[in-house]
Amino acid sequence: MLSALAAAPIAAVLVLMLLGGWSAAGAGSVGAGLAIVLALAAFDPAPGAARMLMGAAAEAGFTTATILWIIWPALCIHALQTGTGRIAMLQAALERLSGDNVARTLLIGWFFALFMEGAAGFGAPVALAAPLLVSLGLPPVRALTIALIGHAAGVSFGAVGTPILPQIAATDLSGRALAVVPALLHGALGWVLMLALLREMGAWRWRLGLVAALAFFVPYVALALLFGPELPTLGGALIGGVGFALFLRIRGGAASSGGGATSPGDLAMAFAPYLTLVVLIVVARLPGLREVLANADLSWGLWERFSGTFAPLYHPGTLLAVSFLGGWALQRPAFAEVRGAIGRGTRQVLPVVPALLVMLVLARILVHAGMIDQLARDAAKAFSGIWPPIAPLVGMLGTFVTGSATTSNILFTELQARIASELNLSLLLVLGAQTFGAAVGNIVCPHNVVAGCATIGLVGREGEILRRTLPVGLLYGLLGGGLVWLLSVVGLF
Repeated sequence: MLSALAAAPIAAVLVLMLLGGWSAAGAGSVGAGLAIVLALAAFDPAPGAARMLMGAAAEAGFTTATILWIIWPALCIHALQTGTGRIAMLQAALERLSGDNVARTLLIGWFFALFMEGAAGFGAPVALAAPLLVSLGLPPVRALTIALIGHAAGVSFGAVGTPILPQIAATDLSGRALAVVPALLHGALGWVLMLALLREMGAWRWRLGLVAALAFFVPYVALALLFGPELPTLGGALIGGVGFALFLRIRGGAASSGGGATSPGDLAMAFAPYLTLVVLIVVARLPGLREVLANADLSWGLWERFSGTFAPLYHPGTLLAVSFLGGWALQRPAFAEVRGAIGRGTRQVLPVVPALLVMLVLARILVHAGMIDQLARDAAKAFSGIWPPIAPLVGMLGTFVTGSATTSNILFTELQARIASELNLSLLLVLGAQTFGAAVGNIVCPHNVVAGCATIGLVGREGEILRRTLPVGLLYGLLGGGLVWLLSVVGLF
C-alpha cells in the first residue's frame, strides 16, 4: 500500500506528460502537490512537516540555480556563435569533411555529446550538442532526442568518472574493479542506442552506425578494463571521434564547396569557445589542482538533514562561462553582438525556471519523506528471488527522480550492496548494474528533458520529448537487466 502511494506522484507526472501532453511545469506542479499531501498524510517526514517542506524547497531552489548556471552560459555561447556567423562556418567545415548529413549528425550527437559527458557531464553535453544539431538543419525535437540518447552510454563514467566515486567510498572495491560491469553492459548493448539515433534521423544507415558505435565502444571498454572509471567516456569519444573523422575522409564523399575553403586560423577561431572549454576541463582535472578547485566550495546545511554544495571553480557552468569570455576575447566581436548574445541567452533560460523548480521540489520531497526508500525496500522484498534484472531499474529510478547518476549511486549503493550480501550475489555485478541503470536514467529524467528543451526553444513540449526517449530508456534498461541476470546465472562475476 505504501509503495503504491509513494509511486503515485511519479505516475501522475508520467501520465500527464506522456498521455495528457502537459508541460513539465504543469505536470511537476501536480506531482509535487500530490507528494506533499501523501508525505504529510501517510509517511513520516523528518524532521517534521514544516521543516521538511522548507528544507526540500531550499534544496530544490539551490539545485535549480546550479543547473541554470550550466544552461545559461551554454545558451550565451550558442547565441554568440550564431550571431557572429561562426556556427555557419563550423557547418561549412563539417560539410567539407563529409557531404553525408547522417555522418555529421553522428559527429555531434554521438561523439561530441559523449566527449562533453566524459569531460564535464552534469547537463553540459545536451546543452551544447542540441543547439549544434539544430544548426545542421534537424528539427528541434529530433535534435534534443538525439542529444539525450547519444550521450547516455557515457554517463556511467561521466565527468571523469564521478558517478563511481560514491561506490568507491561505500565499499572496499577499487574504481578499476567497479568500472568493469557497466563498461561491459554498455559495450554489449550500445547498438540499441545507435539504432535509436538512426531511427530519429530517419536513416537506417546501419553500416555507418556500426562504424560509429565500434569507434566509441572499443576504446571505451578497453580503457575501463585497463585503467578504471576516469577515462572510458572521455578517451573513447576522443579516440573514436578522430577515428570516425579519418574514416569519413578515407571513404570520401565530402561535399563540394562553392566558395573558398575556410582557413585553419578562421576555423580555429570558430571553435574558440569549445576549444577553450576543452582546455579548461583538462587543466581543472589535473591531479592536485582538481582537489584544490573541487574543495573550494560553498556549502550550507539545515537541521543536519538538508544541504547543498557548489564548487564554483570546478562547476561545468563556470567553465562554460569562462569559455564564453574566451570566445569573446579571441573572436573579438562587436560589443553589441556580445550584449545581444547575453540577452538572448537570458531570455531563453527564464522560461525553464518554473519547470525545473517544481520537478526538483517533487524530487526532494520524495527523498526526504522516505518515499523513494519505501519503493526501493519493497522492490527488494518483492523481487528478492530475481534481483539481478531489477537492479538496473533501481538505478534508473534514482536518476529519474534526482536528475543525476552520481546522486542515484549515492542514494542506492548501500541498499544494493546490502541486497547483494543478503542474497549471496556478486557485489561487483549488482553495483555495476546500479551504475548502468543510473546512466540509462539520464535518457528519461524530466530534469534533463526540461533543461534540454530550454536550449532550443521547446519549453512546454517536454512531454513530446519524453514520449520519444522513454521507450528507448526502458528497452535499454530491461535489456541491461536481462544481461545482468544472464551474467549472474553463468557466474562470471
